[in-house]
Amino acid sequence: MSTRNSQALPAKRRRVPPLKSLLAFEAAARHGNFTRAAEELGLTPSAISHHIQSLEEFVGVKLFRRGAGQVTLTGAGDLYWRDLEKAFRLIGEATERIAPQAQDVSLVIASGPSFAAKWLQPRLPLFIGSHPGVKIRLSTFSDPAQLADMRFDVAISYRRPSLPAGDFRPMIREFVRPLCSPALASVLKLRQVDDLARATLIHSENVVTWEEFIRRHGMNFDEPVNQLWLDRSAMAIEAAENGLGVILESDILTRAEQRKAG
Repeated sequence: MSTRNSQALPAKRRRVPPLKSLLAFEAAARHGNFTRAAEELGLTPSAISHHIQSLEEFVGVKLFRRGAGQVTLTGAGDLYWRDLEKAFRLIGEATERIAPQAQDVSLVIASGPSFAAKWLQPRLPLFIGSHPGVKIRLSTFSDPAQLADMRFDVAISYRRPSLPAGDFRPMIREFVRPLCSPALASVLKLRQVDDLARATLIHSENVVTWEEFIRRHGMNFDEPVNQLWLDRSAMAIEAAENGLGVILESDILTRAEQRKAG
């Protein structure tokens, strides 16, 4: 036995029916009618019937009950259609993610979700008003490494992504500080950093963590009384505004809330 190629062979692809038969079945199941399915796909009703018959032979079960002028799904057909509908939706979403130019979009912007929600999105109306001919698609990413698999014209990232090429420019400088609602600061008498031991510390995905902040400031407590973890800065900001605790957040992302608080 030869050991020349020591790598494992790829798994064999599962046996799948012809795509034309699947498209015909999905359209016929959605419309409940071969004629309307044929109109959608630019085929004849007999061609739809032929594709579905071939599919039934392939899977070995009846997918439709045929009656006078109408068709209904069998139990197996209904189950198959629901799974196929999900599969076609996933294919469509995957295609949109990597081929945004097919969506009649002129400018594709990629950004972290909280920066997009709190800073970028509120400024889009002014930009669109000044550039009425530009169509925009806004995509978000959780990790800059994801940019390697995304298509975009402009990306806004908190750190320089590992991309083979690009025009990288610093955009804006932000300051991160503890913030909470005025009401909570009054109730807990929060006047200096050591007072944070009395507060619930709200964590989010941020460039500076509470652990790092506590270490840098030599605070006199090892573990806060209460802690709350949230996935996004936007969620953490809303929680702090509602008095749930203290966040360690950007002055840029919290500008609107700070204005409201006076």
